[in-house]
Formats: sequence, structure tokens, C-alpha cells
Amino acid sequence: MADKLVDLGDGFWTVRGEFRIGLLEIGTQCSLVRLPDGNFVFLDSYTLDDGIRAQIDGIVGDAKVAAILNLHPFHTIHCEWMHEAYPEAELFGTARHVDKFPALPWQELRCEDDAMNERFGPDLTFSVPRGVPLVSEDESVHFSSVLALHRPSGTIHVDDTFVYLDKGFPLSLLPMIKRLSFHPTLAKALEPRAGAADEFREWAIDLGIDWADAQRIAAAHNAIFEFGEKRFPDYVGEALGRVASVLDRHRAEHG
Repeated sequence: MADKLVDLGDGFWTVRGEFRIGLLEIGTQCSLVRLPDGNFVFLDSYTLDDGIRAQIDGIVGDAKVAAILNLHPFHTIHCEWMHEAYPEAELFGTARHVDKFPALPWQELRCEDDAMNERFGPDLTFSVPRGVPLVSEDESVHFSSVLALHRPSGTIHVDDTFVYLDKGFPLSLLPMIKRLSFHPTLAKALEPRAGAADEFREWAIDLGIDWADAQRIAAAHNAIFEFGEKRFPDYVGEALGRVASVLDRHRAEHG
């Protein structure tokens, strides 16, 4: 799969990139967002090939890339490249990014902090799932991430928490193909305490309501899901329905 830059309109571009697990190409992403002041930010990091880099430089023009926001604590492969490519951009990450690359010039504000909404609002709004840790002790569990909504374009940029796959065989055999679902590691991600399942469910419902005007999801693995206006709450509800047994089992185990 060749990398490509997709213009989703109203100041939002998504880079559809490559990422392999063994022989499987599951894709990854970063996004470019125009801010109200005319400058730009990246959502997540990715090593851009020369063609994509030239396209992005043409879009940015005489403005600047003001910041790089690394939103998934386990998406770290491309952080160093992105900083080297845009060294003047303020570098933001989660606490895990800072721990993993302490030599990089991270901003004090972390991507999981509530103050991100003040720093980059009103066009960008961020949300962190509740009832699950942002960084699981089991490093194979990559459920949680910082979700970002770009309100002018109605685009949700999300890594792992929601998945939407549109792939051929053998990934086409997976049950979540071509439907919006929660990442399959939810059962392992839920905090082992009473109330965590309810907190997660309430977070998801609130997200559907608060972000009801969203029109699409740009998912890391691997597709763009267009659903139009006023449908996001319905899709969140359907996704919750599919994990109801997971949440019920957690309640039974933890009270």
C-alpha cells in the first residue's frame, strides 16, 4: 500500500500510512490540521515519504507547523523523525512518550491533560476514555488513546480505541470488518475495580452526545469511515451493544 494524503475538507488532511505486523499490513496514520490562526498542527507522528512531504509543504506554504501532538502512548516509532523534520514545532506527547524519549524537547503539557482543550480549542477537542488506563501495565494492550475531534471538518482522529477495518483477506475474516467497533482488547484494558465498566460506558455515551456533529472517523488501523451528520451517537450505541457482555462480565467479577 502506497502512502497517500487525503483532503477531508475544512482544514483537515489525513496521511494514510503503512504499518505491518508480520505479513499483515494494518496501516497507520497522522493528520495535518489548519488552526484558526492559519498555522498547522500534526496529530500523531509518521515518517513522510518525499512525495507526501512535498504536498504537505505546499499546503503549509508561508505558514508554519506550530505543534506535533502525539496522541497514542504506544505509537512512538516515528516521533524522532517527525521532530527532526519539523524542529521548530512544539512537541507534545503523553507521559509515556516523555519517558521513552527523554532527550526530545517535550512541552510540559501532556496530551492526556484536560488543558489541551484550552490550548488548541475551539477547533480541536480532545477526550480520554474513562474506566481504562491510558497506559496499561500489559504493554500488549493498546486500547486507550487521546481522541481528537476537528470540529470544522467533523473528523474524529482516533488510534485503536475505536477501530474500523476495510481490508481484504485475511483481515476480511475478522468480525469487526467494515463496522465501527471498540478495540478488541477492551476486556483486558478495563481497570480491575468496581465501577470501571460503568465509567467506560458513560464516557462512550457522553462522547456520542458531545461529538454528535462528527461526520467521519479517521482510524489508525486502517480506514476512513464516512457516516454523515448526526449518526455518530448511533454507531457508538451499536459498538457498546457489541461489548455489553464484556462490561457485564467485568461488573460480575469486580462488583
